[in-house]
Amino acid sequence: MTNIYIEKVTLNSIDQLQKIGRQTFLETFSAGNTDENMKSYLEEGFSVEKLTAELNDKNSEFYFAAFENNVIGYLKINFGQSQTELLDDNALEIERIYVSKEFHGKNVGQLLYNRAIQIARQKNAGYVWLGVWEENPRAISFYRKNGFVEFDKHIFKLGNDEQTDIMMKLIIDK
Repeated sequence: MTNIYIEKVTLNSIDQLQKIGRQTFLETFSAGNTDENMKSYLEEGFSVEKLTAELNDKNSEFYFAAFENNVIGYLKINFGQSQTELLDDNALEIERIYVSKEFHGKNVGQLLYNRAIQIARQKNAGYVWLGVWEENPRAISFYRKNGFVEFDKHIFKLGNDEQTDIMMKLIIDK
């Protein structure tokens, strides 16, 4: 799969972002959550209004992974005051890395992750952090394999369900 490319998302691609965002979130989390909570989160979390605000935020960036002109995954990173927590100017947050189920195991997540680390280095971040659902062993394993360690926990609300995310961190080598 050497034809996968990564490109920065712009407002012109908001429909594609909404589609891949909803698709991959549903594929990843529908089995462990109620239909009602999933529907609520997908409508709110991926509304055109919310995505427009996020795309217009100078401290947040989205990147698509594409194959044969089809979006197959995406990355969202945050800096400074746009981080969901911590708000550390010395940090970069990976808020989302999602890959279409049919492309799992084909190095797409690693390519998106590598882009996040490249940007963290360009911005001289001291570390990268993220939150990952405690019931997502595939993602936890992926981040551990890439050198992340657990340092805390926080609550993520999906609809009316409070879920625990493991917070993980990777110190960036200078």
